[in-house]
Order: sequence, then structure tokens, then C-alpha cells
Amino acid sequence: MGCCSSASAAQSSKREWKPLEDRSCTDIPWLLLFVLFCIGMGFICGFSVATGAAARLVSGYDSYGNICGQRNAKLEAIPNSGLDHTHRKYVFFLDPCNLDLINRKIKSIALCVAACPRQELKTLSDVQKFAEINGSALCSYNIKPSEYTLTSKSSGFCPKLPVPASAPIPFFHRCAPVNISCYAKFAEALITFVSDNSVLHRLISGVMTSKEIILGLCLLSLVLSMILMVIIRYISRVLVWILTVLVILGSLGGTGVLWWLYAKQRRSPKEAVIPEQLQIAEDNLRALLIYAISATVFTVILFLIMLVMRKRVALTIALFHVAGKVFIHLPLLVFQPFWTFFALVLFWAYWIMTLLFLGTTGSAVQNEQGFVEYKISGPLQYMWWYHVVGLIWISEFILACQQMTVAGAVVTYYFTRDKRNLPFTPILASVNRLIRYHLGTVAKGSFIITLVKIPRMVLMYIHSQLKGKENACARCMLKSCICCLWCLEKCLSYLNQNAYTATAINSTNFCTSAKDAFVILVENALRVAAINTVGDFMLFLGKVLIVCSTGLAGIMLLNYQQDYTVWVLPLIIVCLFAFLVAHCFLSIYEMVVDVLFLCFAIDTKYNDGSPGREFYMDKVLMEFVENSRKAMKEAGKGGAADARELKPMASGASSA
Repeated sequence: MGCCSSASAAQSSKREWKPLEDRSCTDIPWLLLFVLFCIGMGFICGFSVATGAAARLVSGYDSYGNICGQRNAKLEAIPNSGLDHTHRKYVFFLDPCNLDLINRKIKSIALCVAACPRQELKTLSDVQKFAEINGSALCSYNIKPSEYTLTSKSSGFCPKLPVPASAPIPFFHRCAPVNISCYAKFAEALITFVSDNSVLHRLISGVMTSKEIILGLCLLSLVLSMILMVIIRYISRVLVWILTVLVILGSLGGTGVLWWLYAKQRRSPKEAVIPEQLQIAEDNLRALLIYAISATVFTVILFLIMLVMRKRVALTIALFHVAGKVFIHLPLLVFQPFWTFFALVLFWAYWIMTLLFLGTTGSAVQNEQGFVEYKISGPLQYMWWYHVVGLIWISEFILACQQMTVAGAVVTYYFTRDKRNLPFTPILASVNRLIRYHLGTVAKGSFIITLVKIPRMVLMYIHSQLKGKENACARCMLKSCICCLWCLEKCLSYLNQNAYTATAINSTNFCTSAKDAFVILVENALRVAAINTVGDFMLFLGKVLIVCSTGLAGIMLLNYQQDYTVWVLPLIIVCLFAFLVAHCFLSIYEMVVDVLFLCFAIDTKYNDGSPGREFYMDKVLMEFVENSRKAMKEAGKGGAADARELKPMASGASSA
């Protein structure tokens, strides 16, 4: 990695704002700390696997501590333990839909069986016949299949009738019911705000019935996001106006369609309709009314915001045009969300798997019912706290790596005067610099965000646990603290992103880069408000366009199923997924605009266009600076307010 040393204050004041050929690694202590933390995460996973949790998780175990699919050792004072389950590879619950809503687990005896019942078994005779034919006993080990219909023990040690059809979960050897109603009962354990269970059953049924449409609409949102990214590259000059017009038409069209569907369904005859379909129709009518009112309010607010922002739209066009050129020269930027999402999914899968290991690790103990549970004792029982911190820090680290990669590539583009001399793959060159020099800076920046996230999440957990118990003053204080921490997190995230840009330019450590970026942002406060905010708003309109287009397509498609399914939940799922996809893609464009803005502010501060101090900026931004200077002079004659707004745009370039 090379030698690492921090620059002195004198050197800091004289350094040049451009990518350095001779780079140095930054924040090495923080990189070492992050590596040690990751080793600790690996220790937790290794400990869980070494104590047998992996086998218990994957193969499953019964209520007596026997792991399915293998020979087991006898546990002291535990009956029915130490059995040979070599041919019994699946875990079967006698009552799989009986849930403990408080502890979020199945309250049922678990047995190891040779096969899951693929068809519903309505009587004990059916259970006995299944055991004789398939060799899979579904009652307790103490009862022989021939005694299923004869002994009185069958009421507590045989499955609850009727036994639902089930299928083994891939890789985890659990017999899971295939009936939708049982899934709805699982959801009831997690969704406590629904008082009418029949509503939840209809919602789950609507999702399962419309799953093909949901998948198709999710794919549509992905395609629309990709199309919008391509359009941004080639028509950035008119993109702002196109988005504005499309959002106006989309919001008006969506609102009109919702009111039309509401009026049409309200006038439709209700005679000769069975009660279940009538209830579904009433749910859909109520949902349409709520959607229509919400869309109307949203459209009015959107129009008011666009009316206020209309004079500042021109300030964004030049920056969007240069951002479009960046994507033309750096096409791999479009695929950054895929790599980041793939890395996050891999880490989250590892994290969830380790969490499940932790849930099955420890020593076997007998509970009040006489069955076996595995619990960790001593200091090791707090390992999951360490694991939760790892979830936040490493997730933020992955996101910060994306920000540093994008910043490094855009900085290389901006400060290369002849774009024909750009590296063959600036993205890969930026990744190489990140890995060689700046992982410590990314680790430090992500840790700062983690320090703010953890207290906010703790307060949110306390607030949820004390809901209805605390007084009004305590509730207000909790919400105020949560809100303040959220605002602090957003401010630090924005400062971190600009600090990564400064690090990509100067190869300075995190604190120095954050200080330099903060000074530049404060000196250009009106630029931040006039350019960055308007640009983010335009990208927000792009997200709204994708969500509205996907939602409108969902309304038209799901409207054909209104007689036999409730499509409230499917439409919400589709719209949320569409916004998530649009956000992932357009956030890259937002990062590019933010990095270009900081580079532009640095360029206008330290260069004036004179020989030896030529601008690095694109010709479009040079024209923008000149036009802003002329507009400032004209505004100085007509109004002081406009002059104050335009003055920062020309400062630093007045002597050009």
C-alpha cells in the first residue's frame, strides 16, 4: 500500500485541487479497525457452525434435541433423545399454524419424519395409512402407527386434523404448509395493526392471485428505469422540460383515471352478487377513493412546488448536460446499482444465515413443557448485538464504496482537459485507487454514519415498545430526538459524499477532506440551494414518473381482477418496488451531479481562466458562468434579490 502520512497545515493550504499522480493511502488505523471488526464477524459465524448450529439449522431438529437425517447422542434427562434419524430427514410440526405471537415461533411439537404429507389428511385413519404406505410416522415416537386410532394419547401427540398438505422447504428440510390461509396466519404474527383477520386473508389471497402481474410490473419498473437512464445520456438539455410535462400529464392522468374508476365502480349494479364478492367490491371501492383523494392532494402539492421552482430550472440544465456527457464517456456508471445491490444481497444473505445460526446455537436446555431448546449462556449471549452493529457498518461501508468509486471516476473525467486521454475504464481505475489507497477513509466515513444510526434505531425501538404507556411529554421528547438524529444522519451523509470527492481529488484523509469540502459548500451555499436542490428535485420527478407509470399500468391490469381479488396490497407492493428501483438507478445520476457541482465550485474558486489557471470545466459550464455574470449585471440594475441569487454563480469567474 505504500507509505501513509498526513499532510501538514502549510502543505494543506498550498495543495492543488486536481487528481494527484502520486497518491498516498489514507486513514490506515481505521482500515485496520474495520478488518478486525470483520474478523470478529467471522468469529461469530465460525463459533455458530462449530457448536453445531449449522447442522441444526439446515437439517432441523425435533422437540427432543435430535437432528434429523443423522445419528444422535443421548441427552441427559431428555426422553426420546439420542435416536437414529438417518432415514428421517424432514422436520414436521404437529400444528404448523399455531404461532406464539409474542416470541414469533411455532408452538408445536416437532418430529423428524421420512416424508412430508403432500395431500391433506382429514382423519387419523388417513394419517395411519400415510405412515404405513410411506413409512413416515406423523405421531410421537412412542406411538406405533397401528395404535393411531386406538390410543387416547393421539389427541396430544398426533398432528392436528385436518393435516394440511405440505412440501419440504429447499435446503432447510422443513415441511411447510402449501395452503394460503396458513401463510395469512403467519403474516398475522407480524402485522398486529390489522384487527379484522378476514381482511388480511383477502389481502394475502390478492397477492397470491396476482403474483404474475406483480412480477411483470416489477420488471416493467426496471425497464423504465433503464430507459430513463439512457434518455438522460442523450437528451439532457430537454430532459428537465420533458420530465416536467410528463409528470404533469402523468399526475393528471393518474388522478383522472382513479376518479373515473371510482365513479364507474360506484355506479355498477350490486344485485345478484355473492356476499364474499360484495365485500371485495366494497374494499376495492374504499381503496379507490383513498387513492383518488391522495393522488389529488399530491398533484396539487406537486404543481405548487413546480410553480415555485420554475425560474431556477435553467440553473440545472447546464449541469445535467455535463452529467449526460459523463454517462456517455463512462457507460459503466449505469451498472453501478447492480454491483452494489449484488454486494449488499450477498452480505445480507450471509448476515441472515449467521443470525439463524445464532438462533440455534448454544447448549440444550429443557423448557417448561419438557422439550429441548438451545440457548447461549454467559457473555456470548450478547454476540447478536455485535452482529447487528456489523449489519449497519458493513452495509454503510458497501454504499460508501459505491460513492467513492463514482466520485473517483467523475473527478477523473472532470479534471482531464482532453477527454480523449481518459483511462480506458475510469470506473475500474477508480475501484483500483479505492482498494489501494482509500478503504480506510471509507471505513471511517461509514462508521460515523453507524454511530448516528444506532442511537436512532434504539430510540425507535424504545418508542415502539412504550407505545401507549409513556406520557405525552416523553413521547414528544422521543420523537424529537429521533427526528434530530435523522436530520443529523442526512447532513453527515451529504458531507461524507463530498468528503469522498475531496479525497478522490487530493488523496487526503477523511477529516481533512470533510473540512475542505465543508468550506467549499459554505462558500457556495446559494449554489447548493439553486443547483443541487433543483437537480435533486428533477431526479425526484423522474422517480415519480416511473412510479406513476408503473402504478397506472398496475391499476389497468388489476382492474380486470376486481371481482375476485383485493388488489390494494399488490398495487402497494408494485409501487414500492418501482420507487426502490428508480431510486437505485437515479441515485447514481444524483451522485454524478453532486460530484460535478463540487468540482465546478472548486474550479471556479482556484481558477480564473487566465494562462496557467485555465478552467477544467466543460464549455457548457463556461457558457453558464458567463451568462450568470451577465445576468448578475442586468439584475443589479433591476432588483437586488435576483442579484443576490445570481452573484455566487459568477464569483470566482469575474476576472475570466
